[in-house]
Amino acid sequence: MNTQEQIIIYKALDNLQKTTLIKGNWKQKGIPNLDGILSLIFPNEVSTYNVEIKGEMKNQALPKIYQLNEQFKPFMLVASRISPAIKKQLQVHNVAYLEANGNFYLRESNKMFWIDTHEPMKIEIDNRNRAFTKTGLKVLFEFLQNPILINQPYRQIAEQTGTSIGNITNIIQGLKQDNFILSINKNTLKLTNIELLIKKWADEFTKNLKPTLRIGTFRFLKEDNLLAWKDFDTTKAVWGGEPAGNLLTDYLHPAEFTLYTEESRNEVIKNYKLIPDEKGNVKVYQKFWKEDNSAHKTAPPLVVYADLMAINDRRCIETAQKIYDEYLQTQL
Repeated sequence: MNTQEQIIIYKALDNLQKTTLIKGNWKQKGIPNLDGILSLIFPNEVSTYNVEIKGEMKNQALPKIYQLNEQFKPFMLVASRISPAIKKQLQVHNVAYLEANGNFYLRESNKMFWIDTHEPMKIEIDNRNRAFTKTGLKVLFEFLQNPILINQPYRQIAEQTGTSIGNITNIIQGLKQDNFILSINKNTLKLTNIELLIKKWADEFTKNLKPTLRIGTFRFLKEDNLLAWKDFDTTKAVWGGEPAGNLLTDYLHPAEFTLYTEESRNEVIKNYKLIPDEKGNVKVYQKFWKEDNSAHKTAPPLVVYADLMAINDRRCIETAQKIYDEYLQTQL
């Protein structure tokens, strides 16, 4: 199943739900001759169909579709576009079909759907590598934190990472292009070249994602606050960079302070007794991951590693290596 086919099926299901409120669950497995299995959730039942996916449906493909319809009942054709003439032929042969725009035909003993009100859609493939964009880095972070996530349905990955199914498709394709994903079999993927992937994520995070998370640069109101940083209540925030390096390795005495938080700028100033100062040594960023902070005082080790590697200081780089060896090496 290629990238275009993945986009077609997920766009079709999104548009079908918008039009009819019928939800669909897609699995890229099933009968070897076909592309997958589609379960449609109707008000009183769930019906499952063997699916063949096409781009723009052509006349010359009709004989094969008829054959598949007879051989693998219940069967459904999903296509980016089906001409009116071909739709008539499919209906004569009672072939259920779903277009990417949400147009839908299904005739069974207990149900009948015929929706043909939407204009045809053109499915365009974005050939840019999206794995290391702002969105791609957030999704890749989740993959590195939880490698089994990469084999979950795209809809589930999209919900967990807060992005669209189309983005998930492009990100995974980009990782494949850069040889960071290995196909074990038809239905199983695995992250590979992890050491290089972690280092690339750290570098691209510093350049492409972290600057967009910046809340501000500050200094502590009093020097006593600086000395008592470990006693701060960080229920809604976690330390990154040098203080996190100190907490994780007990090797580095922090000179600059990095904080990732769910709080607003005004809340940060109030809660941590800070004063805005572009020359200050406290840098605050929005927390971009969903993990609960309550049991942790530091950002995930991958984020701390990236923070420290970006600091041009021997002690920070040594601390980053210690974090890599103790916390990230196990992912290799």
